[in-house]
Parts: sequence; structure tokens; C-alpha cells
Amino acid sequence: MVKTKITYSQSGVNYKDMDPIKKLAQNAGAETSKNLIAHGFSEISNTRGESAYVWKQGNIYMASVIEGLGTKNIVADEMRKITGKSYYDIIAHDTVATIINDLSTVGAAPLVLHAYWAVGEGSFLTDGKRMEDFIEGWKNACNSAGVSWGGGETPTLKGIVVPGTIDLGGSAVGIIKEKKNLITDGKLKSGDRILLIKSNGINANGLSLARAVGGQLKNGYATKLPSGQMYGEAILQKSNIYVRLIQDLQQENINIHYISNITGHGLRKIMRARQNYSYIIEKIYDPQEVFLFIQKEAHLSDYEMYQTYNMGMDYALFMPEKDIKNAQRIIKNNGFESLNAGYIEKGKKQVVIKPRKLIYGGEMLDLR
Repeated sequence: MVKTKITYSQSGVNYKDMDPIKKLAQNAGAETSKNLIAHGFSEISNTRGESAYVWKQGNIYMASVIEGLGTKNIVADEMRKITGKSYYDIIAHDTVATIINDLSTVGAAPLVLHAYWAVGEGSFLTDGKRMEDFIEGWKNACNSAGVSWGGGETPTLKGIVVPGTIDLGGSAVGIIKEKKNLITDGKLKSGDRILLIKSNGINANGLSLARAVGGQLKNGYATKLPSGQMYGEAILQKSNIYVRLIQDLQQENINIHYISNITGHGLRKIMRARQNYSYIIEKIYDPQEVFLFIQKEAHLSDYEMYQTYNMGMDYALFMPEKDIKNAQRIIKNNGFESLNAGYIEKGKKQVVIKPRKLIYGGEMLDLR
């Protein structure tokens, strides 16, 4: 049992420090949009500051995104010492998932994905089993997402990346062929319902905190959860990839008004849109046991957990109530579970999670 409280900021991630810089960068980026106009294109300004950026190119929209995995691969490296498995097929899959799930939030179908694999020393890439698993996992994830793996960059950054580790990320470009399929916060309306899709675990966020917990356990990542699963393997569950689901929903004319990929900031991310709406959550999934284990070992409140992790729900879809039944049918047919979890109403910008009696104000997510 960990004896002292461990917060996300103590593990090295402090959104209060990071978010103002992100906002500053977004404002500076907006000033460069004139360079796009010079080529005869124009940005969709509503998407600046969203998970993916969109511009109009003739009669179609193009979208782009860049994302990183974080530190999940460090857990894989430690678990390999325990089990002998590399787990890098999962690491590759999750890196692709972090990129593609962001791209899908604007309704884009991915076209090309580029990889970024930075190492501290070139010998990392010579581990045959690990890299075979990694490359196969990356290819399979690209096929699952329907995206072409176009290439990438593999710099050796001694002095920047810690030797024996790898910094993983990538970028993707997608296309929105039909104007109606573009998803921005401008479509959100008071009365819209909120569908929450059940996650497969931690995904790629909050890993610094999860690792801090693991570092203070007597048996580390080999510590058994109540189910008998090792803590490290519970962290290394594959993330869901949602692009084909979003395409299926659009093909069946589900009127998606907005999508929020619940990553950093936890369920606060539900209020990412610019408007001053209140997001009322009436139903939630019970968190997977890995979240409950972290909460217990780190001595954290519900308030701290739900602002850090997805807590069992990693994609929020906003739509009119009339579309909910069909949407849930399509979600089920794609192999996922969903909850008709709540609604939007006019009022103060906030997320209210009624089952946990939690309220997060809009000032806690000022990204634009």
C-alpha cells in the first residue's frame, strides 16, 4: 500500500502550467492562417484549438492532426522484464489510436499517417523481437483505421531522449468529402443528448501518475489486482479505434453535432466546445478496476480521478435525441458499448457528473 498521496501534478503533469501555453500557441497560430489563404485555401476557424485542424480545399475539407503516446511504452519495458513479452504490438496500436481518434472528432476519414519514433540511442531499434512486434502492430492498427502508413522519422536524440526508451508519436491527414460530415462545435444545441462510449482502460493518458503508483508498490507492475490481473497488464490494454464507427454513423445519417475525445483533462474534456453550455451527466459506467486501484493506492478523491482519467468512458458523441436509438444500435454493431448518459442545457459552462456529485467549471478547461 502506498502511504502518501500522489497527484498528477506531483508525477510531472500540471495542466495549470501547460494550458496557458497551448492557448498562447493557438492564438499565434491563428495569425498565420493568411499563409493558407495565399494558396487559395481557407481554414475552418471553429477547428482551431480542437483535436484536429480543418481547412477548405475546393469542394472538400482536409484535416490534420499530430499526437504522441506519452509514457505507456515505459510500462511495456518494465513488464517485459517480468513476463518476457515485448507488448510493443499494443504500444504501436495505441500510438496510432491516439492520432486517429483525434482526427475522427471532426468527421474526417484518415488518408495518410506518418510516424515519429525518437530514440536516445540507435541500439534501441536493433532489438529484433520488440521491433518486429512494434512494426506489425503499427501496420495492423493502420489497417484497422483504414489509413495508409506513409513513412516517418526515426531520429536518434542522445541527451534529449533517455537511453533505452523511445518517444512515440505521429501525424495524420484526413478528408471530409461531404460538407454535412464536418463536425464542429457550431452544431451543438441546447437539448442535445450525450452518448458516452465505454473505454477499454487507461488508454494513453494519466500514465505518469499510473507509473508513479507502480514505482511505490512492493511488487511494482507485477502487483495483482482483485481480478488476479497484474497491474502492468491492466495498464497495457489496447485502446479502441473509433474511425470506422464514426464513418458508419455518418453513412446512416446520424446527425452528430460534436465529438469529444476524452483524453487529458479526463471528463472535463466533455466541455471542450467554446459555447457556454452546461453538460449534465446522469449515468456513467463503473470504472475498470485499474482506475479504482490507482485511486486507492494514490489516495485520490473522485474529483481528482475524473479530471485526470477517462474513468471508463473515452469518447463523447453529442446528437439530437431522435438519433440516439439508431446510434446506439450502430455502436453495438461495431463492437462497442455506449450510454445515453446525459444532455446539454443553456447556462454556465460546466460539467456536472451527478452520480459522483462532481462539478467542473469552465475556467478549468480554457484551451482557446
